Order: sequence, then C-alpha cells, then structure tokens
Amino acid sequence: MKADVAVIGAGAIGAQAAVQLVERGLDVILIEPGTAGADHAASYGNAAWLSSHSVVPPATPGIWKQLPGWLADPLGPLAVRPTYLPRSASWLWRYLASASTEAKVSAIARDLRALLIDAPHLHAEVAERAGLSHLIDATSGLMHVWPDRAAFQSDAFGWRIRREVGIEWRELDGAEIAVLQPELSRDYRFGIYVSEGGHCRNPGAYVAGLVDYAERRGVRRLRARALGFTQIRGRLTGVETSEGTVACAAAVIAAGARSRPLAALAGDRVPLETERGYHVTVEGDGLPGPAIPVMVGDRKVIVTSLAQGVRCAGQVEIGGLQAAPDWRRAEILRKHLAELVPALDTAGAQIWMGHRPSTPDGRPIIGPASGVEGVIHAFGHGHVGLVGSARTGRLVAELVTDEMPEIDIGGFSPARFSRRANAA
Repeated sequence: MKADVAVIGAGAIGAQAAVQLVERGLDVILIEPGTAGADHAASYGNAAWLSSHSVVPPATPGIWKQLPGWLADPLGPLAVRPTYLPRSASWLWRYLASASTEAKVSAIARDLRALLIDAPHLHAEVAERAGLSHLIDATSGLMHVWPDRAAFQSDAFGWRIRREVGIEWRELDGAEIAVLQPELSRDYRFGIYVSEGGHCRNPGAYVAGLVDYAERRGVRRLRARALGFTQIRGRLTGVETSEGTVACAAAVIAAGARSRPLAALAGDRVPLETERGYHVTVEGDGLPGPAIPVMVGDRKVIVTSLAQGVRCAGQVEIGGLQAAPDWRRAEILRKHLAELVPALDTAGAQIWMGHRPSTPDGRPIIGPASGVEGVIHAFGHGHVGLVGSARTGRLVAELVTDEMPEIDIGGFSPARFSRRANAA
C-alpha cells in the first residue's frame, strides 16, 4: 500500500488535515481503526463551540492553591483520581508551572489567538465545500453568564488577557440576558456576549461528513492501528500498521490522546495527558434550550442547543485512558442542566465520557518531528480541538507541501518540552 501522505487519526484534526491535503492534489491514506465521528471520539462529545476567544489556558497564576481541593473532591469540576496521581504528577507540575506568571499566560494566549482567530469562518468555508454548511453556524456568537458582576470577578483575569490579544465583547445585564436567553434560569444577571464566536450543530456528524467528503475527493481509508514508522537514514519511508505498512514520504500524527507513543517513536517525548470530559444530552426536536450557546461561570459547564437536542458539557478528570467512567460526574451535569433550563425534561438524558488530548500549557503540538524527517505532529489541542482543527489542518498541509505556515508555529513546537528548553 502506498500514498503521498498517511494521516493517523480521523478525529477533528485528522479529518481537516485529510481534506486540506487531498484538495492540494496529494494521494492520502487515512489510518483509523474506528468510525469517524462515532462516540469513541473526543470530537463527538464536545460542547460544540467554535470559540475563537478560547485563548486563556486552563491554568492561571495561583491555581496551585486549588490542587489540594482537586485531590479531596472526586466530583469537583476539576479532579485528579488519587490512584492516578503518581502517573500524572509530572504533568500536573508542568501544568502549574506553565501558568506561574502572567507573562507566561499572555504568551500562550498570543499563540492560541493566532491559531483560533477567524476559526468560525474557516469552518464555514470548508463546510461549504464539503456540503456541510447546515452543521456550522459561524455567526451565532457565544455567551458567558454569572449570577452577578461580583461573581464575574473570579474570572476577570482571563478576560483581561483576552482583551490584550484583541478580543472584543459586549456586557449584558439581567434584563438583556432574559431577552436573549428566555429559556435560561433567571439566576444569572451578568453576562458577556462574544459576537465573533460560532458553534457546530452536530460535531460528530461534522467530522464524519468531512471524512466522507475527503473520501469522495480520493482519500483512502485504512481501518487499522498505527504502530510505528519505517525510515532510512532518518527519513520517513512508511507507517507500520496492524494491517501492514503504508509506504509514504510524509505522515501526520493526529491520533488525539493516543498520540504520545507515536510521537516518541518519531523522536519527541511529549507530556500528553487525557483530560476526561463528560456530557449529558437530551435528544429530541424543538426542545427548550439556550438560543445562544452559553457557558455558566459559577458551574463551569456549557449548554448548547444542537441539531439532535440540548447538551450540557463540562468536567475535567485526570484519570488516564483505561479507568472506567465515573458516571456520578455525568449525573452532576444532568442536575446542572435541569436547573439551568427549568422547562427541559432531563430524565432521559444520554450520558458520555471522552478523552481530551491535553498538554500542560494548553497549546497543541503542531510541527515537524525532531527524529524522523517527514513526520508532522498535530495533536494535543485539549479544550480547543474542534475550533482549532480548521487552521491546524491548513498548517499541516502547508508543512507537508513545504509552504510557509500561515502563522508562526514556534509556540506549538514539541521542542518546548525538551530537556534543553526546560533547563532554560
């Protein structure tokens, strides 16, 4: 089996990369053992936001004070399973260190802004070409709400950082929120509306549709697991899979939370962890729900009206890839949804858990591998996988075809985690 490029992974990143590569006339094989857009994928279950303002990393200065609480409360918005702590300690240390100063957070925000700016419109463009425009709303805007302005102050640091990188928004009082969000609980009397944001109406169907479009353009699917790489004098010659070797001159690692072993084989040891996220979705047509996707600040959850129903997503659990879900966390989300949208019957809500592929500093890993020429990293997007996938796909195609990347990708290099970088 032979191709110009092998893309490993058919999630949001891999799908966008495959589209961009095949549209440039390359022969592409997409390696994925599962079904694109199915419920095993992180892209299937996310909150569906195309949030170009999601530039503040999860960690911020002073967050280390909360670590004891994460360990003590297994059902908190961010929790660490005690049995997994020894394996995650190094990642958690880097997570805290990445946000030890405001200057560090500002640098991360500038990098993420470059990756995410105009993302809703980038998605709308590719969706139009793929016949998926009905799944992308690039102009809906996005809303954040708090019980009052005082409650907002706990998040004010992040919004100041956003303003520094050029993000604008409009403040809302309780009366305006009630008009814009008639189905939302009246407990929220201060809000922010970000007009540049958008959302996806069905993330799983969107990713599946992108892969279908790529196949119509000539991409071939290989239902297999990628196992490693073949090379001659440091130059890629193929990808080894459970179904044989794919001969190729370029390969893209876009396997989400399962990318770390492949990255190591390509010469880069990266601190990739899975942030286990949960959601509940009440399925049906014409259900009461938010007219504008909304993040609820005091509850740390997002509620979005989708094509298939109303979803409440949130929770971060550090517990690895193998541990069974703790469905009590989904029950917490169901209770939040019932209280936030009182007219919605949540009794039959569907539950889900998935794996966000996350780096300690909140920036994905995008760029050439250091040990095998021809291998490109494209994983670790954490909370910005869906929104960041459109430009990441473009960057991957630019790197494969030796074009100048449209943004500076230095901040996304795997080299930032090297021993030399850490020593510096």
